[in-house]
Amino acid sequence: MLNQIVMVAMIGVGIALLLNLWALLRGPSVPDRLLALDTMYINSIALLLCYGIYAASILHFEAALLIAMLGFVSTVAVCKFMLRGDIIE
Repeated sequence: MLNQIVMVAMIGVGIALLLNLWALLRGPSVPDRLLALDTMYINSIALLLCYGIYAASILHFEAALLIAMLGFVSTVAVCKFMLRGDIIE
């Protein structure tokens, strides 16, 4: 029963990833595209965690943690670049 529920969740998150990709490509402004990219990070983490539950593997959880850290740092760097024009002061 858990495998079917996880598969349904994976399908839902996969559809959300596709919709985020569409928003990333058609976004009218840079902040909209940045928000779509940040949401794609979150959805990819959720997809990886669902697959880790499905495969009963601990390795996928560590990869999701790594993606979360990289997503946070890259979002902060891009926002800082958008506000100030440079990343390192």
